[in-house]
Parts: sequence; structure tokens; C-alpha cells
Amino acid sequence: MNLVPLIQLTRGGTPECLHFGALAVVDCAGTLKAFAGDPHLVTFTRSTLKALQALPFVEAGGPAQFGFTHTETALLCASHNGEAMHVDAANSMLAKAGKTYKTLRCGCHVPLIFGYLDKSPPEGATFTEAHNNCSGKHAGFVAYCVQHGLPLDDYTAPDHPLQQAIARDVARAVGMDVQDMPRGIDGCSAPNFAMPLSKLARGYARLASGAQDAEFGASFALLSEAMTAHPEMVSGTGRNDLDFMRVGRGDWVSKVGADGVQVVGSKSRGEAFALKIIDGNKPALFAASVEVMEQLGWLDDAQRAALKPWRAQPILNARGLLVGERTPLFHLQTP
Repeated sequence: MNLVPLIQLTRGGTPECLHFGALAVVDCAGTLKAFAGDPHLVTFTRSTLKALQALPFVEAGGPAQFGFTHTETALLCASHNGEAMHVDAANSMLAKAGKTYKTLRCGCHVPLIFGYLDKSPPEGATFTEAHNNCSGKHAGFVAYCVQHGLPLDDYTAPDHPLQQAIARDVARAVGMDVQDMPRGIDGCSAPNFAMPLSKLARGYARLASGAQDAEFGASFALLSEAMTAHPEMVSGTGRNDLDFMRVGRGDWVSKVGADGVQVVGSKSRGEAFALKIIDGNKPALFAASVEVMEQLGWLDDAQRAALKPWRAQPILNARGLLVGERTPLFHLQTP
């Protein structure tokens, strides 16, 4: 793998951590505009794939048929915190499809909000599959199956008609053949695909372009507009995607994925970048993403100030003492 050092952490002026990775900046046509490291590095997309996994349902008119609100449509694309607004929306989506959380095949875990707030769940608290960070995506899966009369007990199986439709539309969106996308199983039990960063970036450039896309325009517009209008549904309190999309003022479509993947598309520019930090370090990932936007000229002074908590910066300890610094090491190259 052609990886380059993206972010360095120093302590007392001595290097302590070095985070390697790669990134690609691509336009809607798939033209590579800038890169660092190997722009065609093949990596699993993880949760960055969610908006594209919703395509068969949206293309079939699912949100309108079931009366999904704009906030519920945003939840189709979410890795949410499991806050009340997320759980209520997931249960509402399922109810509109005539089902309950018991239909979901994503499993159950403690809501992410407790980790982000560094708190323990209340004693005696119970959770359901609706609290799973992927419950919105799975509610969409269930609704698609109801819409098309498909079995629900195995809807995450790779050979299920739903997953075949998802593979077809993901491949179309990123400009690949289905057989060229390596497949694995994500944390929520649904199939996930690996692909070159440049292909993933192209998918998000098209998603962000919305109605301008000749093939998926209406669907991309519905999804990207829901995400940017309701970023709190895509992630939640204290989360990176929430801040990025708010700071982007409707122009940026942002989605992070597990193990060091992030994609941000710009509607006005018709471009997106996909970035992979190979060790999965989140602070390094977010710092690198802000640096990419800085080098691409996406930021004005207000946006620069708003993104300061996410970017490479001095590190203070619990007493407020300066103990280190996180700094970007890369410079974007052009083909």
C-alpha cells in the first residue's frame, strides 16, 4: 500500500504518534483532482456506504410511499447516537411499514451517546435494536422488503434480493462492476463493500450534487438534502458529521465510517474527498479531513474558526498545560 504520513503527534517536541493514510479528491465524473498517498487504495467503506445503500428504497419511491418525514429519511443514512430523537424516528419508520424493532437484524448495543458523553447508562436501563446506531438503515431495509413482498428473516444475507439490489446500485453510483467490489460483513450484520478511495469519493461527489446527477438525481437530492438539513439525525450530540454539515451551511455532505474512513462532498464544487487513516485513529482522521478542506480552499474564516476543535492543534492536559501538538504533514498533489 502506498501510504503517506498524514498527521503527527509530538510531545515535548519529540514525535510520539505518526498516522499514515491516503486520500482522493474526485469530481462527479470520476476525474481525480488531487490526492495524497494512493488515491486508489482499496478499503472497506463501512458506514460511509449508508446513503448509497438507501438507493434501491429511495429509487422505488419508498420514503413517499411510507410517509417518511425528512428527518426519518436522514436516519436512513445515519450512524446515530441512540438518543431519544433517533430511537423514536426508527420506531416510527418501522411502524409505518407495519413492523417493530423485533424485525431488525442489526443486533443491540449500548447507545453510542453514553460513550461520547463519557457516562454510564442509568442503572436498570434496557435497550432494543432501535438503539443500534444502524437502526435507521435497517428500518429502510425492512420497509423495502415490505414494499416488495420480500422475506424479512434473512434480509441481511448477501444473496437476498434487497442486498443484490443494493450491490447493483452502489456499483452504479461509484462507477464499478459489482464483481470488482470485495465484500465483507459490517458490524450491523449487513454486507459491506471495499473499493478504491477514488470510487467512494466519486459516489459522494454525485450524492452531494443532488438533482444535477443524470442517473440518480431525484434520489441523491432527497438523501443529501435530508442529511444536510438534519445532520443531528445522521450522527448526534458531540459528533463530527453533525458539526461538519452545520459548518458547511448545506453545501457539505459528510459521513464518517468505522476504522478511519471519512467522505465529504461539496455540492457547489461538484467534488468530494475520501480519506482513510490506516490505524483508524479518529482525532487524526478528523484533523486530516479539516486539513484537506483547508488545502482545497473550502473554508472561510468563520468555518475555519468553527472547525478548530476538530483540526490539528496544540494538546492540553487536564490542568490546561500544553503537552503536545497534532500537526498535518501532507500536501495535496495534483495528477
